[in-house]
Amino acid sequence: MPGLPVTERLVIAIDGPSGSGKSSTSRGVADRLGLAYLDTGAMYRAATWLVLHHGLTDPDVVASRVAAAAMDFVTDPSAPTISIDGTDVTEAIRAPEVSRAVSSVATNLAVRQDLVARQQAIVAAAEHGIVVEGRDITTVVAPDADVRVLLVADPAARVARRQAELGDRVDHAAVTDQVIRRDRDDSTVAAFTEAAPGVTVVDSTELSLEQVIDVICGLVPEHSGA
Repeated sequence: MPGLPVTERLVIAIDGPSGSGKSSTSRGVADRLGLAYLDTGAMYRAATWLVLHHGLTDPDVVASRVAAAAMDFVTDPSAPTISIDGTDVTEAIRAPEVSRAVSSVATNLAVRQDLVARQQAIVAAAEHGIVVEGRDITTVVAPDADVRVLLVADPAARVARRQAELGDRVDHAAVTDQVIRRDRDDSTVAAFTEAAPGVTVVDSTELSLEQVIDVICGLVPEHSGA
């Protein structure tokens, strides 16, 4: 938001639905501004990978196992990685079976409470600041962030982007289901369909990645000419 006081430590919170470009945009903004980067969605995916790996189904058992897990996230925007219980799952968490199951874990309120606490600890520990993205960042994880953005795009554009990301590994119908169904499911526990007060809406439908990065960096006073 133009007019925010410039501080030495900068926190940028970015929310949005699947396929809106949150991850690419957030990494680009973090890289340009010299900030750390946190993909909170990757944390839910890592928890889902763990649950699938152990064949867990009971919600209480799931929450207990996730709470006991060691989770490490490298916040370098040029090479973010995530490990759980010592296993690097950066690539594994993008598998179709994880995508299909992640909403069931992300909507487990006990899991959500645990991971939000971990996310807030990572944000607090980022010495020079951080770009953190997900679905409840502007309202729950970092409601006092210096810049708060809801990144949106129309459904067709979001499905097309996710299809391009996944390629031939997943057919169009499955991609559409992942994008639309996950948004519907996750909206029961996270508010990311409408901007909260003080949150700037950025529509990426007709913008290139660089243009979206420009817009968000422009919300930081020292980069906006304010």
